[in-house]
Amino acid sequence: MLRALAVDDERPSLEELLYLLQADPRIGSVEGAGDATEALRRITRALESGPQGPEAIDVVFLDVQMPGLDGLDLARLLTGFARPPLVVFVTAHEDFAVRAFDLKAVDYVLKPVRKERLAEAVRRVAELRGAAPRIPVHEPDPDHIPVELGGVTRFVAVDDITHVEAQGDYARLHTDRGSHLVRIPLSTLEDRWRSRGFVRIHRRHLVALHHIGELRLDAGTVSVLVGAEELQVSRRHTRELRDLLMRRA
Repeated sequence: MLRALAVDDERPSLEELLYLLQADPRIGSVEGAGDATEALRRITRALESGPQGPEAIDVVFLDVQMPGLDGLDLARLLTGFARPPLVVFVTAHEDFAVRAFDLKAVDYVLKPVRKERLAEAVRRVAELRGAAPRIPVHEPDPDHIPVELGGVTRFVAVDDITHVEAQGDYARLHTDRGSHLVRIPLSTLEDRWRSRGFVRIHRRHLVALHHIGELRLDAGTVSVLVGAEELQVSRRHTRELRDLLMRRA
């Protein structure tokens, strides 16, 4: 049973998060804190108590934007401890996801929080803490990939994705209508979508061959035009890309 601490300066959001966590059978106890300073004091007591002590905390569900010490500041402080609790960010802002990953967050849940999405975050924490057996995750429709937008899960057609950009352990999916951040490494998508015509052109970019409009050569530099965006092709990937384009032609 996991021992949790929820941190949010907005009382209605904190109460909703506490309610959802209390309803999860994997959560043994959950407390609330109205700001990061209060949370840090509580976590300090937990660390002094030890991992099996009565004050112990396994996971902190943490808002990002708070007055004074914010959630990212608190997570950064926790990395300095020998055995800190795990961190799950719960926020209305997608923009902090990469920084959250850099701070070793277990998950990044967008508000408004859905019960099913929070349950997935708890599952990840439980697995890391050894508090629950691994539950098989069924692969989604291979023609679509789920993305979160404003707390709503939508399904983006893989054929609509022009290119993918690596952002740490995340990937940003680009389409003609915008972009979406997903918690999947670029290497995973490369393996998954190779048969669908996606090819690595750079350590940071994966491109759909059928969305390449031009291959450009300029003073030994190779690039591709994908929509209105020009992307650099690294030397190690140039030959493979040219061969693939020639075969498609």
